[in-house]
Amino acid sequence: MTQPMPFPRVGVTPLSTALALAAAGVPVLPLRAGKVPFGNCRTCKDNACGGRSNMKTPGPCACALPCHAWAAATTNPCVLASPAWAPAWREAAAVAYHPGGAGLTVVDLDDEAAVTWARATLPATRTVPTTRGEHWIYQGTMPSSNAVRPGVDIKSLMAYARWLGPGTGPTAVLPPVVRALAVKEASPAPRAPQRLSVPLRGHGGECPHRMPAYLERGIAMAEQRISDARSAVHATVYRTFLAVLAAHGACGCLTDTHVNRLFTAAQAKGETPRHCTDAWANALARLGM
Repeated sequence: MTQPMPFPRVGVTPLSTALALAAAGVPVLPLRAGKVPFGNCRTCKDNACGGRSNMKTPGPCACALPCHAWAAATTNPCVLASPAWAPAWREAAAVAYHPGGAGLTVVDLDDEAAVTWARATLPATRTVPTTRGEHWIYQGTMPSSNAVRPGVDIKSLMAYARWLGPGTGPTAVLPPVVRALAVKEASPAPRAPQRLSVPLRGHGGECPHRMPAYLERGIAMAEQRISDARSAVHATVYRTFLAVLAAHGACGCLTDTHVNRLFTAAQAKGETPRHCTDAWANALARLGM
């Protein structure tokens, strides 16, 4: 069983493409060079505004700018063509859309090996060529998840995908085999950010820094490193988490507030909460924490 694809075929500029997609019911937002969304404005920095977390209606933030990555995606032409968004469209290098908001799931195949695997494993559906691989688009939504297997990401709810054209072929209904990709076996590593309240080996629980400003500078630098990433965002997030834990994790000074700041910076770059917790758990395991 297949469903019609809602993507139009027209659009000369990023804004005209965005308006055409929005008219077809596809929530869209501008992307900067490097396939990344525009950073939050000063009011929304570090989600001080309360952020946008609802998968269907961005809120409670009432910011008029394209803040909060995927959550800024909209089908409202008045917002897209507003003076507040005009600077972003002038600088935009591409258009992104929120697949989950359009009732879609994108299987992002990042290389030829992943494409070969998909052709042998997944039901045929509409495909869109990318720089290095393909997007396979299915009708239906599911939680987004990165690196479900080598070279394969799932982009649906709470994620964005780059618009690369309407693609070819009928759009198949999201099959169980794709949903199963995002189901991971339980890991013995911690699955959520936690305050390290007990002494860990190496420091006996006593902070060697003795200067709160040192920790603050470290967290601020980590946030900036994630925000400045123009490519390999997944790897940058993991390496940054690893560096923070290596420097500050073993003495118990990290709190949930610090960890949430890092997660917020990562999600502003398009990472999912699931990927953040996975990257944090992997960093903890790598360091034996």
